[in-house]
Amino acid sequence: MSLLEVVKSGDILYPYIATAKYAKSNKMSTKIKKQHAVNIEKILSRYSHIQDRYIGEYDELELVVEDLKQQGLRVVLTQGVYDLLHEGHAKYLEKALTYGDVLIVGVDTDEFTRARKGPNRPVVPFQERINMLAHLRHVTILTKRDLGVEIGELIRVVRPHVLVTSLSTKDFPKKDVLAYKKYCEEIVTLPPQAATTTTARIRFFTIEGADELARELTQRIPEVVLHTLNNFRKTE
Repeated sequence: MSLLEVVKSGDILYPYIATAKYAKSNKMSTKIKKQHAVNIEKILSRYSHIQDRYIGEYDELELVVEDLKQQGLRVVLTQGVYDLLHEGHAKYLEKALTYGDVLIVGVDTDEFTRARKGPNRPVVPFQERINMLAHLRHVTILTKRDLGVEIGELIRVVRPHVLVTSLSTKDFPKKDVLAYKKYCEEIVTLPPQAATTTTARIRFFTIEGADELARELTQRIPEVVLHTLNNFRKTE
């Protein structure tokens, strides 16, 4: 059975041992050079844990992706905030994986999200978002997009067979899509996969909170006014 067949069957894979070619790479950090093995078995196993599948360092990620490609696996990349994870996110990631064998998801850090979406975002912290995504069966590898890193850097590092984007994101204006095309074989833009959006959900919670506050004030203001009048009369 080939490695590709093993991946698709869901069986546990063999451990990947970094070759001398990769170990000598100038792009690799000292930490990666000291690492004797990159355990693809743990990453692709159905029993994998978050610590196996989250790769925050791009040079390590590049190493892993290169090996996956050499084994004939089709790599898909997508990226975003994934704040208040909902049905639309899950269906989007499920659809993304249909374009390949391995799905890599780049998740925006809290700092990067605030810079792009304002001081009140994200609602859910980065580590919690990573943990939630790790529980979705369609997500293979998780990494980060951080503040200070060019927005297309992850695409350049991974050089996926397929880059999946969403119509609902502003990350990829038409002019940038052409620039990113040189780093991947194909770019697929998906429509929203559900009516639910994070923005709509936040708006709903905000309105509900305001309505609840209004009801509370409506009930209590007469009591406050009466209490104030009684105190005023006592001072006369």
